Amino acid sequence: QFGVDIHPAASIGSGILLDHATSFVVGETAVIEDNVSILHEVTLGGTGNEVGARHPIVRSGVLIGAGAKILGPVEIGQGAKIGAGSVVLRDVPPHTTVAGVPAEIVGASREESPALAMNQSFEVDESLRSSGL
Repeated sequence: QFGVDIHPAASIGSGILLDHATSFVVGETAVIEDNVSILHEVTLGGTGNEVGARHPIVRSGVLIGAGAKILGPVEIGQGAKIGAGSVVLRDVPPHTTVAGVPAEIVGASREESPALAMNQSFEVDESLRSSGL
């Protein structure tokens, strides 16, 4: 059983890679731009609001690690990386790497498009880590 739930009103671009599309959830007002790679057990979930934007916007070139949960009307900037198992509750700046529960900035993505490189490793940059989200 795959357990994939993509709301028909969600906006999904081209060149999307769903690597092992199991336990994958995309909410009604979610936006996924072009060339995004998403691993298994990822949720792009919403808030309890009845109207308006309730789900994440994922900009182009983003890599979302396995088991990540991105919740609410947050924006994941172009070329960002979301670490496996992270819970993202705030906006993620472009070309940064976030990890943890709740997610915080731990480094910068080295690739222009992490989604295409599929390099899931990262090195923690302590100077960025303290800046938080």
